[in-house]
Amino acid sequence: MTALVRRSLPGLVAWLCGLLFFLPFAWMVLTSLHGEQDAATNPPRVGAALTLDGYREFFGASTGASPWPPLINSATASVASTLLVLALALPAAYALSIKPVRKWTDVLFFFLSTKMLPAVAGLLPLYLIARNAGMLDNIWLLVILYTSMNLPIAVWMMRSFLAEVPKEILEAASIDGAGLPTTLVRIVAPVAMPGIAATALISFIFSWNELLFARVLTGVVAGTAPVFLTGFVTSQGLFLAKVCASAVCVSLPVLIAGFAAQDKLVQGLSLGAVK
Repeated sequence: MTALVRRSLPGLVAWLCGLLFFLPFAWMVLTSLHGEQDAATNPPRVGAALTLDGYREFFGASTGASPWPPLINSATASVASTLLVLALALPAAYALSIKPVRKWTDVLFFFLSTKMLPAVAGLLPLYLIARNAGMLDNIWLLVILYTSMNLPIAVWMMRSFLAEVPKEILEAASIDGAGLPTTLVRIVAPVAMPGIAATALISFIFSWNELLFARVLTGVVAGTAPVFLTGFVTSQGLFLAKVCASAVCVSLPVLIAGFAAQDKLVQGLSLGAVK
């Protein structure tokens, strides 16, 4: 019996941790299906009648405000910045791992140092630069910002992944006359695909969830989904059911992407763990 408990304990702890992280989202979904009066009660009424009014409000049933432009803006900024991050991080990680440049540790520290400044500290200079460049309320400004924000993390992650690529494969490619672009696209990328997928997913999540820059640097045209979500918090009060319904809808793309790439994410984050 003791041996059975010892074998079952790690799995039980893992399930408890998973349920602990899932509980807030489940509670948010349940609250989104209640009316505003039932959602605002303290303690909340778990067995209250269910309704889809919160989701109707999210899609503009009473206000006419469509969520599709902000969702499309978020998708555009997240996907475009993620593709740029991968295109820039792959050769940089190659230079820092497989073909290390001189003083590569200093280069890695420089990448890491760019994340030490709080984002709000650079908000005013970025606003002035964007205003003088005429790029306020422009979705491509967010693409540039999200790329610069996620690139240091992507380089650090992909460097650890590329360090696990067998050197024999690269030597064989070099003997066959493969150049750097061919080596990166046809050899390094397929071998390190789990790590690349994990990096892409994390960059996509960070870009999709970003609020500070999108709130300050965009307006009506380039507003993203998180900015649209904050519009449900008004001076008239906090409409909890509407906010929860909006949060569920805004979270779905990230949840779907994470679920679809979960096998690659686990492989990528555990790459090299055996060693």
